[in-house]
Amino acid sequence: MAKSITATDAVRRFSDLLNTIKFKGVRYTIIRGGKAVATLGPATTSAHHTTLGELQDLLTKLPSLGDETAAFEQDLKNIAKTQPILPKGRRWA
Repeated sequence: MAKSITATDAVRRFSDLLNTIKFKGVRYTIIRGGKAVATLGPATTSAHHTTLGELQDLLTKLPSLGDETAAFEQDLKNIAKTQPILPKGRRWA
């Protein structure tokens, strides 16, 4: 269940709120004018984290961007070709 906090208190304690969210997983409902206006809580994470080792494969599988972006698309292809070989298990984000 989310804890309630006023918008004013959230602004004043923002750094503390982020730490509580990060380390304890607490979710807050932010109240303004007596009504809930937002929630603040842990970011959802995917089960799979992309690694630098997967970047080249990701770049080569991008869809075609169309005629107006041909130069950008070529840049992406060149980047994919020149990426160094990196270990697959290391997270990059």
